Amino acid sequence: MGEPLFPYSGLLWVVRIVLLASVALHITAAVQLTRMNWAARPHGYDTKQSIATTYAARTMRWSGVILALFIVYHLLHLTAGVVSFQPGQFVHLSVYHNVVAGFSVWYVAGFYIVAMACLCLHLDHGIWSMFQTLGWNNARATLALQTLSRGVALVVFVGFISVPVAVLAGWVH
Repeated sequence: MGEPLFPYSGLLWVVRIVLLASVALHITAAVQLTRMNWAARPHGYDTKQSIATTYAARTMRWSGVILALFIVYHLLHLTAGVVSFQPGQFVHLSVYHNVVAGFSVWYVAGFYIVAMACLCLHLDHGIWSMFQTLGWNNARATLALQTLSRGVALVVFVGFISVPVAVLAGWVH
């Protein structure tokens, strides 16, 4: 893609670099936000009861850590082919073959589905927080914005799990 403007796989490497830089910036911002949060209240609340919040908000840090680990696994699995493949099973640049072979193993597909559930929660709270940060949240817009953030997260979840589910179900060979 992109030839002759870009050499073979040149555009792919541009996209990979942009994505990795985005992930690094996102992790850096999350660590900075966590540190500012802890510095603002160095002692925990006296009560053990949680304030009114969503499960997605309470698990934001953990889903982020799981997603970071998943990204490393994903790159080692489907990009480098060094994990979860039998010797000689991974074929460089044969995306269809590698996806089918990789997701034919139930626990690999299961891990991807669990990681995408974490992504769904992470996106739900992240999109909702973005709306609040931009000041779009008010009494009239709250329900619509919550529905939008959950809807986008669910569409991404269903889209991403459709591939391992299709392979496991035998719809894709």
